[in-house]
Amino acid sequence: MKKILILAIGLFAAGAANAQSPVRLGVKAGLNLPNIIKDDGNNDFETKINPGFYAGITLDINLIKGLAFTPEALYSTKGYKAETAFGDFRQTTSFIDIPILASINLGGSGLNLVVGPQVSFLLSTKNKFETGFGTAEEQIIEDKSDRFKKSLVGGLIGFRYDLSDKLDFHGRYALDFQKNNEDGSRETPEYKNQVFSVGFGVKF
Repeated sequence: MKKILILAIGLFAAGAANAQSPVRLGVKAGLNLPNIIKDDGNNDFETKINPGFYAGITLDINLIKGLAFTPEALYSTKGYKAETAFGDFRQTTSFIDIPILASINLGGSGLNLVVGPQVSFLLSTKNKFETGFGTAEEQIIEDKSDRFKKSLVGGLIGFRYDLSDKLDFHGRYALDFQKNNEDGSRETPEYKNQVFSVGFGVKF
């Protein structure tokens, strides 16, 4: 966790040092609609969206007119649901996401394209299995487990619409470029996270 905080602070400090105009700090939060893209391995089951949320801080650093550097640090929940012959399974994963984004204004309006890479740090995994006979839960703290990769590199694309100088509405799609592990099974399937999200941001 300490390494995550150091990386986030370093990215924000580097952006602030290179800014050519005032830096604006902000906060954002919203709804995650995550699912997975299954890869090779024993993944012969269907999955559904497992709704979650995200919340965190942002920087808005204008580089030139119409182009800004907008790094973020977000707490984000992801995962998926699956229906099996024995009951309903839900996996919820908690991440710290560090999107390193460029915001490109489109036509001088309030609409902006946002795009860039993202690094995600896995904090914990919660598995919940419900049958007609009861519910079983398993909480995995990833510092103590080698089941999943602890960090993943991905990409993000979306939009931000500035409703005012301080308030915006945004939507985006994020995809991991790396698989969560190398040896998929029904208990620990081999997959990549994908997340659609919508929310609001406030700048100070």
